[in-house]
Amino acid sequence: MSSTAPIALLTVLMITVFNRLVAGLVGLFAAVLISLAITPSHNHLAISAASIACVLWCLPEIRDRGSIVRTALWLALATALATAADRLSALPLDATRIQEITTVSAIAGVGGLVVGGVTLFILPWIERAFHITTGMTLVELRDPKQALLRELQQKAPGTYNHSLNVATIAESAAAAIDADALLTYAGALYHDIGKMTKPEYFVENQGGGTNRHDRLSPAMSVLVIIGHVKDGLELAREYGLPRPLHHFIEAHHGTTLVEYFYHRAKKNAEDEEETKQPEEFDFRYPGPKPRTKEAAILMLADSVESATRTLREPTPSRIESLVDQIANKRLMDGQFDQCDLTLGELHKVTESISKTLASIYHGRVQYPGEEKGEKGEKAAKPADEPPRARDKSA
Repeated sequence: MSSTAPIALLTVLMITVFNRLVAGLVGLFAAVLISLAITPSHNHLAISAASIACVLWCLPEIRDRGSIVRTALWLALATALATAADRLSALPLDATRIQEITTVSAIAGVGGLVVGGVTLFILPWIERAFHITTGMTLVELRDPKQALLRELQQKAPGTYNHSLNVATIAESAAAAIDADALLTYAGALYHDIGKMTKPEYFVENQGGGTNRHDRLSPAMSVLVIIGHVKDGLELAREYGLPRPLHHFIEAHHGTTLVEYFYHRAKKNAEDEEETKQPEEFDFRYPGPKPRTKEAAILMLADSVESATRTLREPTPSRIESLVDQIANKRLMDGQFDQCDLTLGELHKVTESISKTLASIYHGRVQYPGEEKGEKGEKAAKPADEPPRARDKSA
């Protein structure tokens, strides 16, 4: 009955590459083929079916090593019991027969444990060969000790904190429509890694002083801003990020307009009385547009998180109005045309994003003496600082 172990292993691998439905059908088909070559065939088929059912029940998805270990233990127990039940059906029972049943059942149980060990060993190669990303890999990528995240935190701390906020917002929104929340969170963490090649050109990393964009023309500034997408893809390939995360990096702006520098270029052309106005196409991201619900959610969460930080009083009603405005703007701009996000799902996403943002930028109680301190601060700083250049499409 050791031939049931390969069938269980095949079922586990099919779950990894496809899903439980495909895994169950493929595993059952393989069990039937093997059973036809074994006598008696019905006994082997029953034990194989028990092992397949155990795998499908215990392993809906691979999120961590513990899930594989638990599946292996349950598989060992189920296979051993099914084997013992099959052998006990044959009479008569004597000491020799009982010893044989115990030995065969133990071997079947060990086969279940071997399935777990082999799965852990070959899983990285399976992911690379089929360009898939398991939940276990995504959980590992969330670790702040990952080399790429550590480098982002050191070179562009503002972008790193922005990415953490976006990841939290996007994860909740993905869960609201039963999308892949874990994949969305991981994609959000790495979507702006390209900014760490030129961090000082992005507003979240500017700590005061001279603005680098003041010395550049709008056309040059937009090239720097848009360039973080290409730089991010190069870093993703260099550090071996899973391919599904690449789409989050390349599509989190879609083909949106870099509004700040476009309007600045138009104003410069009007001031200099130039006859040729700047083309909107030259100030748009190259795309592609989001092709998955998760990437569309990231685009919206990224845009809204950046815009919310510009609100002077981020009350829940103002945040909700801002989220709806940006969502409608992205929808009318055609940014969601290539993904299967429905209007009903978009409504759920905007509701979730509004709630999460309201919890992040919540108000607080004003303690005694703070009002006086704020007045003193306003007196020392009579005028607001000039606005900094920022990526308005972010």
